Amino acid sequence: MLPEYGRPVTELLAELTALKEADLPVRGGKVTAYVYDTGLPEVHEAAHRAYAEMLEVNMLDPTAFPSMVALERQVVGAVAELLGRPGAPGIFTSGGTESIMLAVKAARDARPGATRVVLPVTAHPAFHKAAHYLGMEIVPVPVDPVTYRASVPAFEAELDDRTALAVVSAPSYPQGVVDPVEEVAALAAARGVPCHVDACVGGWLLPWLREAGAAIPPFDLSVPGVTSISCDLHKFGYAPKGASVLLFRDPELRRRAYFASAAWPGYTIINATVQSSRSAGPLGGAWATLQALGREGYLELGCRTLEATRRLAEGVGKIPGLRVLGKPEAALVAIAGSSQVDVFVLADEARRLGWFLQPQLSYAGIPANIHVTVTGVTLAGVDAMLEVIAEAAEAARRRGPAEVPEGLPELIASLDLDALDDATFAELAASVGIDLTATGQPGMAVVNAVLDALPAATREAILVRFLSVMYS
Repeated sequence: MLPEYGRPVTELLAELTALKEADLPVRGGKVTAYVYDTGLPEVHEAAHRAYAEMLEVNMLDPTAFPSMVALERQVVGAVAELLGRPGAPGIFTSGGTESIMLAVKAARDARPGATRVVLPVTAHPAFHKAAHYLGMEIVPVPVDPVTYRASVPAFEAELDDRTALAVVSAPSYPQGVVDPVEEVAALAAARGVPCHVDACVGGWLLPWLREAGAAIPPFDLSVPGVTSISCDLHKFGYAPKGASVLLFRDPELRRRAYFASAAWPGYTIINATVQSSRSAGPLGGAWATLQALGREGYLELGCRTLEATRRLAEGVGKIPGLRVLGKPEAALVAIAGSSQVDVFVLADEARRLGWFLQPQLSYAGIPANIHVTVTGVTLAGVDAMLEVIAEAAEAARRRGPAEVPEGLPELIASLDLDALDDATFAELAASVGIDLTATGQPGMAVVNAVLDALPAATREAILVRFLSVMYS
C-alpha cells in the first residue's frame, strides 16, 4: 500500500529483511533449485555492484547508451567463443524463456506457413509457452525409457514441410542428459528445418565439464545443422537473475527475432527482445561475473561441480529405496523413489531438516522424482546433503506415502474450475488440508501427490488457480 508520506530508507530495508525471513536461503547450497552459488562471495559482490552501476541504463535505445552495446558485445562474444562459433551473432535477453521465445519467433518468420515445433517430451515448457503466444503447434516426441534422450526415429517421423523448428536439449532439465544433437540436427538440415539447442541450463557448464574430463557429446554451434542455441548466464554462469544469451548461426536468422514498428507517430520502435524498456543492470552483473571469474575460475568451478555430481549420484545409489534416473551428463541429478519411499514425502522431510529438494511430477512414463541442481558450492556440503537425503528417505519410509483423499482426483477432474472464484477454490483446498494462504515454507507432499494423480491439462488448470489464490 502507498503510504501518505515517504518512509526512511532504514525502515524500508528492515521491512524487507523481515519479509524475507520465510524465504529459502540463496547462499550455502541447501537450496538445490532456483539459485546458483559459486561459494565465492567476492564474485557475487562484484556482480551486485556492476548491476547497481547499470541499473538505470535503459536498453530500449542502444544509440542513447553506447555502454550497453559495448557490454553486450563482450558478453555475447564470450558465449559465442565458448559455444563453438566465435563471432556468432546473438542477443542478450532476460532469461531462458525469452531466449526460447525469440528462437521460436525467428524460426517461424524464417519459414512462413510452417507452424509445428517438434521437441522431446523432456523439453522445457518455455517452448509450449512460446508456441501458445506465437500461434504455433507443439509436436512432442518420446524419449528412451532408460537413457531419457530424445528418440531419433520419432524425430525423423515428425519432421516435414510444416515444421518450423526442431528442438533438442543440452541437457534436458528433468534428468540432466544431452539429447542426440548431431543426429537430430542432421535430420533437420536435410529437410531445411532450423534446429535449436536449448542449452539454457547447460550451455555455460558443459564446456567446462568437458575440459575437466567429462565425456560431453557435441551439442553447440560447431555441430552442422544447429542454427541457434540458448545459454543462461544466470544459471551456471553464476550471474544475477535476468541474464541469458541467444546465439544464431548467421545474422539473417537473428534479424528474424527482431521486432520493428513504424506504424505510429511516436519514437522509433526497434526491439531485439520481447521487452522494450529494460534495465541494463542484469547485463552489467553478467559482464562483471564473467570478468571476475575468467576461464580459470570457471574451470575450477567445473571441476568442483563434476566431482560433487559424481559423489552425489554414487551416494544416492547406496540409499535403500532410491535410484538416479539415467546417467546425468550435466550437474542435474533426478532421484526416483520406490514403493517404500515416496519422493514427495522425502522432499517435505528434507525441507524440515533445512534443505530444499525440488519435486518433479511423473509424465510420459517418467516417474515422479526429486531434482538436485549441483553448483560450485555443493562439493563442500555434498556429504551433508547425502546424510539429509538418507535421513529424509528413512523418515519417508516410516511415514508412508502421501495420502490423497479418496476420490479427490476424480472430483477435481470433473469440476468446472472456471466456474469457481478464488475464495471458493481456496475453501475447497482447505477442506482437504491444503492451506493456500499460509505463510512460511509449506508441506507440499499431499499437493504434489494430488497433482501427480491428475492429467497434465488438469494439473495446469489447478496450478493457475493456486497462483491466483496466492496473489489475491
